[in-house]
Parts: sequence; structure tokens; C-alpha cells
Amino acid sequence: MKAIGRRAASACSLTNGKSYATMMMIDIREYHDRAGRSPFREWFAKLNSEASRKVTTALYRVGFGNLSNAKSLGPGVYECRIHFGPGYRVYFGKEDELMVILLGGGTKQRQSNDVRVAIERWEDYKRRKKDQKEGE
Repeated sequence: MKAIGRRAASACSLTNGKSYATMMMIDIREYHDRAGRSPFREWFAKLNSEASRKVTTALYRVGFGNLSNAKSLGPGVYECRIHFGPGYRVYFGKEDELMVILLGGGTKQRQSNDVRVAIERWEDYKRRKKDQKEGE
């Protein structure tokens, strides 16, 4: 899995009347299938420049921990809604509190199929990760 961005952990403290904050950032990575393809990257590459900016902005917000436009679809899988054009969606799995795995993207029109595929990809990712740990 390729990392899109490395992020730092956060904390906020108040010392002697001064507050210090470090932003909590989430590491965003792409899912790769068994053939090494990134479905998210392939979908993203087909977007026009305005749509790709909107998707990039949405992912930037996710990277900062803002999941206000994300909806849970089941165990560990989320849909980030982008209110633009045909209703773009980005599907991701939440590995832990500091990492998400991009599973793909789509539009509201293809939502039911995209959700099913995202859940399948997440199950594949978890299964391969488990197999990799057992093989070590």
C-alpha cells in the first residue's frame, strides 16, 4: 500500500496560561488488489480537474480527522460524500484511528454497486493482512 501522506499525532495542552496544539493527522493509503492495481488511483485519474480538486480537498479534510462527510457502511468501511457534480463518493476502510485505506470512488448513481465492491475490497485487504502476519 502506498502512503499518500504521512501524518503526525496530536495533543493539546495548557501550560502556564499558554496552549499548545499539534494537529492529529491521519495517514491515507491506497488499497492495491492482488495484481497491484489501485482502484482508487484509476478512478481518480479519470476525473476532470474540478472534480479532482474537490476529491483532493475532501481527502485533505479526512487527513486532518474531519470525518463529518463520512458515513459508516459497515464494520470499518466508510463513504465520504462530496457534494459536487453527480455526487462523488470516496470509499475507505478505517485501519485504526490514524490510518485509512482508500478503496475506490464513484458517484451517487452507482452507489449500491460501489458500496458492495468497497466492502469486498476491505475484506480482501484484511484477509491479506492477516495472512501476511501469519506468514511472518
